Amino acid sequence: MPRDLVDLSHPIVPGMLTYPGMPGPRLSTWVSREQSAERMGGASSFEILSVDLVANTGTYLDAPRHYWADGPDVAGLALERLVDVPVALVDARGDGPVPPELLAEVPRGSAVLVWTGWDRHWGSETYGTGGPHLPAASVEAVLARDPALVGIDALNIDSIADPTRPAHSGLLRAGVPIVEHLTGLVALAGRSARLTVLPPPFTEMGTFPVRAVAVLD
Repeated sequence: MPRDLVDLSHPIVPGMLTYPGMPGPRLSTWVSREQSAERMGGASSFEILSVDLVANTGTYLDAPRHYWADGPDVAGLALERLVDVPVALVDARGDGPVPPELLAEVPRGSAVLVWTGWDRHWGSETYGTGGPHLPAASVEAVLARDPALVGIDALNIDSIADPTRPAHSGLLRAGVPIVEHLTGLVALAGRSARLTVLPPPFTEMGTFPVRAVAVLD
């Protein structure tokens, strides 16, 4: 049967801001089309660009190494956590802490995607003020379901006012990757879906942008 594909990631645009205080990506030309055309006698041309970006840009994944020096980096994550994982969509639309009861019954081993609707503020000052997040009790509830990964369509899976960062600390210590700044989760409502979210296999990196794609059955 044909299946629908849904892109759940924000496009990466030069100069964009993902998180307050972090610079946007910058592109520069390493080989221009004019330079390559001259090298190839005008028969064809190509372009090679260089990008300077913070790893926490756009929609990105946090590996355990992001918080724990002895944890796997993005290249060391088990593919079983990232490829063709059944989605458990949690409807937590609103602001503030996500209640633990919303996460207590998600299917075991799923990609738990917390749908807050906060992505509607993407690119605005409101988006950077914080928004929905997982408090410690909610982290405990979802960890009890042994998730493959946990994602959210908001600025931070933790409250930016809480320096203990219970979601990052707890999930990453348990080996559960986190995906932040998802978008378009509304497309998964009422549908059965499977998620693939892959960063490049970049060693020593604790975070990196991803293309998060859901396949709707």
